[in-house]
Amino acid sequence: MRPQEPPSRKPRLLVLASTYPRWRDDPEPAFVHELSKRLIHRFEVTVLCPHAPGAAMREIFDGVRVVRYRYAPTRWETLVNDGGIVSNLNRARWKLLLVPGFILAQVVTAWRMVRAGEVDVMHAHWLLPQGMVAALVARAQAGRKVPFLVTSHGADLFALRGRFARWVKAWVVGRAAIVTVVSEGMRQPMLKLGVVPASLGVEPMGVDLTGQFTPDAEAERSRDELLFVGRLVEKKGLRHLIDAMPTILAERPSAFLTVAGFGPEMEDRRDQVSRLALSDRVKFLGAVKQEDLVALYRRAAVFVAPFIEAGSGDQDGLGLVIVEAAGCGAPVVVSDMPATHALNGLSSQALVVRWSNAEELARAILSVRWSGHREQAWMAFDWNQRAAAYKRILEDVLREPR
Repeated sequence: MRPQEPPSRKPRLLVLASTYPRWRDDPEPAFVHELSKRLIHRFEVTVLCPHAPGAAMREIFDGVRVVRYRYAPTRWETLVNDGGIVSNLNRARWKLLLVPGFILAQVVTAWRMVRAGEVDVMHAHWLLPQGMVAALVARAQAGRKVPFLVTSHGADLFALRGRFARWVKAWVVGRAAIVTVVSEGMRQPMLKLGVVPASLGVEPMGVDLTGQFTPDAEAERSRDELLFVGRLVEKKGLRHLIDAMPTILAERPSAFLTVAGFGPEMEDRRDQVSRLALSDRVKFLGAVKQEDLVALYRRAAVFVAPFIEAGSGDQDGLGLVIVEAAGCGAPVVVSDMPATHALNGLSSQALVVRWSNAEELARAILSVRWSGHREQAWMAFDWNQRAAAYKRILEDVLREPR
């Protein structure tokens, strides 16, 4: 009788990220984790990300092995959270001193893992620094190259404009097996970096549109509540939405704005509300858990995403809050940006508007009428489809000749 062969092990996937939940119910963006945990049935998934105060150095999180690296004394590990790297650097220039340690620690930790033969394939989220790290460590093991996929989410492509940064980005995409961007509006800027068109895909991140962000026919939708959800950073455009409130109130005096989010602009926006005498019309909720956002989306008269291009060039790759709101049946008003232009015509729920001042933004918001249901077109963003697409891509990357 032949001995039973051991089951073949799953390929080992190393995910490189900067933004990642520090703990369960962390209000920081969780899309890297949401994708990673949906890949554990096909891969042994390890996420390598920076440490932050209060976070575990190593843990198993929803079946994902998470390894966090130290890059400074604990109280100074503030480069990533509460606004993102680009926003944090713009607001506190001293944090530039953290960048070399941040990159070096990630390179060393990833190099050791690849060198030890613990990695078969890598997925780097953001061209810089994670894509650069993947490119640097891909040949850490003698005689063996570890192929990698790199995904750009927006800020890494749009905000880092210098000649050296552009050269590094071109170097990274030239060594990646496959490159993905999260919206159609990012395709041309990425091609300008020299990506081979056949190696470039448009693959958004996802939203749970089957179990979490769903309509509820029993929920009562407000006629007057405007809703903003997102980080309080320049590119999200909250300043302009607050500026639009006096015009909105002149026509609809019962209107009010709810702001769910946190970030470095919080005090500036509170001061702006006070200057405009809007304290009784604008409510700041601060950080809100994902499960608690559902009720906000279901009751809002309209969800507003007034995205802009920040002074640094930073802009959203694709605001998943738009999909979350639409998934709950809310109509959405969103700025016409490269990342959102493709939403034009996707659904009657989405009004994509080009505005140049607060008056125009207010008029667009006032023109919206609630339809009360979710349209099927949004299901293309459901995590079931998005995770399946990334699984296929990573399997293609694995087949790259070593």
